[in-house]
Amino acid sequence: MSTAGAPEDAAPEGQGQGPEGGVYEWYRRGLDLLGNGDPAAAATLLSRAAEAEPGSRSVREALARAQYDAGRYAEAVDTFGELAAHDPTDDYAQFGLGLAASRAGDLRLAAEHLALAVALRPDLPHYTRALRGVRARRGAGPEAV
Repeated sequence: MSTAGAPEDAAPEGQGQGPEGGVYEWYRRGLDLLGNGDPAAAATLLSRAAEAEPGSRSVREALARAQYDAGRYAEAVDTFGELAAHDPTDDYAQFGLGLAASRAGDLRLAAEHLALAVALRPDLPHYTRALRGVRARRGAGPEAV
C-alpha cells in the first residue's frame, strides 16, 4: 500500500506501477496516444488523470473522446453525460453524448442530445448530418426528437 512520502507514480497495492509524471503529463501523453491512433491506451491514461483531477473539463473531454474512439461507447456516454450535465450549453458534450448513445444503440437518447447540439450550433453541418442519420435510423421525420 502507498504511504505518505511514496513516489508520485506509486500505485495502490495490487494495481502495479502507475504512470510517471503528474496529471498534466498524463493528459498530454493521453492526447498524443489518441492522436497517434491508440485510443485504448489513451483512455487508460486519461482515466487515471480524471481520477486525480475530477474537476478538469479538458481531461474529461479527452477521456470521453478516447473512450468513444476505443469503442467503449457506454463509458463515453457516461463521460460525455457528466460534461453535458455540468454545462448543458456545451455543444460538443451534447454532440459527443449523442454520437456515443447512437453507437451504444440508444437512439432516443442520441436524437435528444444531437438535437440539442444542433440547436446550440446550427452552423455546424456535421451536427445536423448526425441528427438526420439518427432520426432516419429511428424511422422518424425531421420533427421527431
